Amino acid sequence: MEWNKKFTYPKSTRSIINGSRHYNLDGLNLPSVTTILKATQSEEDKAGLAAWKERVGHKEAERIKNEASNRGSSMHSYIEKFLLGKFNLDLLEEENKSKKMAVEIIDNGLKNKLSEIWGAEATVYYPGKYAGTADCIGVYEGKETILDFKQSNKPKKEEYIEDYFLQLGAYSLAHNTVYNSRIIKGVILLCTVDRLFQDFKIEGNELINYQNKFLEKVEQFHHLIKR
Repeated sequence: MEWNKKFTYPKSTRSIINGSRHYNLDGLNLPSVTTILKATQSEEDKAGLAAWKERVGHKEAERIKNEASNRGSSMHSYIEKFLLGKFNLDLLEEENKSKKMAVEIIDNGLKNKLSEIWGAEATVYYPGKYAGTADCIGVYEGKETILDFKQSNKPKKEEYIEDYFLQLGAYSLAHNTVYNSRIIKGVILLCTVDRLFQDFKIEGNELINYQNKFLEKVEQFHHLIKR
């Protein structure tokens, strides 16, 4: 893997506006990709989440959510250190789940596949519409690619991770629009708490389809906040 800083990614600050995350770029507050996806969830997805909270109890649901969030943040931090050349595999604590999950993604998803890195935890934005943080941008398996790293309590099925693909669509579209790049591939690298590795890939017309789907979500979001 080699770093190629061919693009200059903007510095941004994040803030919470009306309970939702926004990015401040050049004086504009742009809603985050995750904010848009959450606000435009289908009624079916909202009902499913509400039913799960009722089933496990609201206190337990909050505990599970916070635990997953902390574990995900830690795992992302380890992978970012690896991409920056600062990750020490020799200091692998026996009980550190997040670090072990990061190693699974590194060994199975990144080594010998990611040849060029353009950015890690890089802010990308579509002017006037939205912004987000891409986990990794570069050349993966010979193609210009957006990569996203995920953790999960259980293995995922492709039909249940449309939001992940919409994120890839959002980031790739923003990058291609601002930098005139030719990102044609999106990759999800996922590890469960039991250290099961999964990868999901979309490219070409399938990625373009998710870019268009996300733009529809953006329009839906702006319609909702104008009510």
